[in-house]
This record gives sequence, C-alpha cells and structure tokens, in this order.
Amino acid sequence: MSKQIFVERETFVKNDKTYFSYFIKGNVRGKDVKAAIVPPDKGGYAVLDIVFGDEMKAELTVKPFEMKTETGEVIKGNSYAVHTADENGEIYECKIKPFRDSDKTLLNMLLR
Repeated sequence: MSKQIFVERETFVKNDKTYFSYFIKGNVRGKDVKAAIVPPDKGGYAVLDIVFGDEMKAELTVKPFEMKTETGEVIKGNSYAVHTADENGEIYECKIKPFRDSDKTLLNMLLR
C-alpha cells in the first residue's frame, strides 16, 4: 500500500452511554465517503480502545492474502488491521473489517 490511510473514531451516545464508531474517510471521484469499520467480534471493541489509547486515529495496515479452495479456485483478498505505537515503540494492533458490503466496496475504492 503506497498511501498512508488512517482509521478514525468519533463518539456517539446511545441509551445514555458513550461509545466510539470507527471509520475511514476519503474522497472517491470527487465525492466524500466514509467507510464504517468494526472489529471481527464484539470483544474487539475493548482491544480497539487499547490500540487507540487517547488518540482519535490509528494507521490502517493492509495484508494481501491468497488461498486455494478444494476445487483449485484461487481466492484473493486483503486482511485489515489498525496499529499504533506507544512512547517506548511498543506496537499495539487489532484486526478490523468493513461493517457492510458497501463499506468493503468503498474501502477497496479508497485503496486504489
């Protein structure tokens, strides 16, 4: 990945509790877009809180993968994570995924 992309977060309130939503903002063909990002499971939100710490953005990492099915078909794609480093250089990372199919499509457009 040649360009540096960040996952950002913002707060929202639901049932008198404050939560974070995670997203990647960008511009595709002159249109501002926002792709929603989630952890792979509910427990991942606690991990994301640790990764982000006091920051409101963290760097996206993209790792291409390739696997073969039993029929020999090759499936290619990307796995995603966010990571930060603390003042001692220790890396904190959490896997993430696009929330909906439309978010996956937007993310692929932003990565071009």
